[in-house]
Amino acid sequence: MSLLWLIPALPLAGYLALAFGGSRLSRAAAAWIGVGSVGLSALVALGVAAQFIGTPPAGPAFHQTLWTWMSVEDFKPAIGFYLDAMTVVFVLVVTGVGFLIHLYSVEYMAGDEGFRRFFAYMNLFVASMLVLVMADNLLLLYLGWEGVGLCSYLLIGFWYKDRVNGRAAQKAFIVTRVGDTAMALGLFLLVWQFRTLDVQQLMTQAREQWRVGAGMATAAAALLLGGALGKSAQLPLQTWLPDAMAGPTPVSALIHAATMVTAGVYLIARTHVLFELAPAAQLAVAIIGAATLLISGFSALAQRDIKRVLAYSTISQIGYMFLALGVGAWSAAVFHFMTHAFFKALLFLGAGAVILSLHHEQDIHKMGGLWKRLPLTFWTFLAGSAALAGLPLITAGFYSKDLILWSAWSSNAGGPALWAAGLIGAFLTALYTTRLVCLVFFGEEKGRVASKPGWRVSAPLAILAALSIVGGFVETPRALGGIRWFGEFLRSALPAAPGVEEAPERMESAMMLIASAAALLGIVLAGVLYLGMPRVVEGIAKRAWGAAAQAFWLGGWGFDWLYDRLFVKPFVWAATVNRDDFIDSAYNGVAAFFSLLHRGIIRTQTGRVRWYAAGVALGAVALMAIVLWVR
Repeated sequence: MSLLWLIPALPLAGYLALAFGGSRLSRAAAAWIGVGSVGLSALVALGVAAQFIGTPPAGPAFHQTLWTWMSVEDFKPAIGFYLDAMTVVFVLVVTGVGFLIHLYSVEYMAGDEGFRRFFAYMNLFVASMLVLVMADNLLLLYLGWEGVGLCSYLLIGFWYKDRVNGRAAQKAFIVTRVGDTAMALGLFLLVWQFRTLDVQQLMTQAREQWRVGAGMATAAAALLLGGALGKSAQLPLQTWLPDAMAGPTPVSALIHAATMVTAGVYLIARTHVLFELAPAAQLAVAIIGAATLLISGFSALAQRDIKRVLAYSTISQIGYMFLALGVGAWSAAVFHFMTHAFFKALLFLGAGAVILSLHHEQDIHKMGGLWKRLPLTFWTFLAGSAALAGLPLITAGFYSKDLILWSAWSSNAGGPALWAAGLIGAFLTALYTTRLVCLVFFGEEKGRVASKPGWRVSAPLAILAALSIVGGFVETPRALGGIRWFGEFLRSALPAAPGVEEAPERMESAMMLIASAAALLGIVLAGVLYLGMPRVVEGIAKRAWGAAAQAFWLGGWGFDWLYDRLFVKPFVWAATVNRDDFIDSAYNGVAAFFSLLHRGIIRTQTGRVRWYAAGVALGAVALMAIVLWVR
């Protein structure tokens, strides 16, 4: 475990080599550096994880301090890393899935003029995310936090010559900055209270000094929640994520699957003690997650762009993770993070393969009949879709989502309302996912397939498809054998949800059957509507209420429209009115005064000596008068 520092250092070294090598590097060399650095990081992560798991008892935390970052009185944050069970899961997912996305990108970005720049940004992105999840203090975590924010701006706006892409990058940067500001204030509050940002010291001191429901605990948790909402695109800061589809498809896979959008989930899970001390903030996490997963699920039903369907799906699935966090099911949230990384990366990469094969067409209504023309893409995409829809018993997504629904029902912080929201979300997920598969791969063939993917695209798809199926068998319900390896592994880092283990097994089985029925109902209904009865869907869309609902959901429930009128237009109006900047008028006035004074003094410089002598004499008389007056 002494090699822990190499995990983020290798992608960072790859970024530096690509950034300074620039055009002097061949495309092959850039690909080797970009993919190889993340691949080596994944290998080191596997070795560290194996050593960690094999250390008896499995699960002790490991600290590695490289040097003291700064020293201000008793505040001495370090450049140091902390490894526990939760860190192991996040590091393996970030490096493993990140490596597959990098490998895929070699073929996807082959003809792009920014090939080297792309891999430099991607390496920096992975390095920043690894710093975020491995940091032993919140200041270093915040450095990684801002690093992924910067890289998201660079990658979303990668094709910056198109102004639409630049605007999407700016939107992502500005909206997430709202949450980042709240998070920064939360860090200031914690430093003020405890004089440290070391995560473990903070959690210990907070538990000792703050009572449950204390105002300071609630304020700190709420401010950290604000940061999590921005990065993880949850209500009301979710509007940037659908527009982030402006970036290349591998960027969408990296941002949405294993890195940036899960940073908020990691932050809340890592600081879970603060949220346990602030029940109001923890309840807000659950309510926001439940509302987000429902709103995004309806929005996904109306999208035409294949990547925007998956974008709203990501917002919805992160909502499930927030729901789990809000009811205290910390390990369930991390479990869904892992399975979601597998199937959502697979779906985005599969969507990219379809887009490439159809001359960069992204409208799902202009696709169809591709299952024969792109068999590998179809079967792997189908595996990812089944996992997303929660196809019972055989997919990873079913087990992680079922655990969240069970926790929402049975935990002390949960309840029927939160469970019902999650259940409706499961039905919507199955509905829009099956709709996507039906429109893209079945029906009449509408687009001509230009090319089929090569091995660099096919291999990641196959690996992720396998993980999307078998990745859920590390944590199964009691009715199916009760494998609890994942939860037990995380137990040393995250406590179990109160009340879940004590609930009756028969009730858990009943809830599993209901969740299965909801998923199957969504799958069957979508198949019937979009394959067997497409005219019914067309008829609904032509009705006034159907068209209005579709337009409302297509526009993301009007949040962009609302924010445009509340914030954007007033700001633009004020900037237009204040084009000359009224604040500068004070400084301009001072400058004008001294300019006038300067012109007045110039007039006294006549070159006549007797006037100078008279001025000196008058000055001397005035000075003497002042002295005498003062005395």
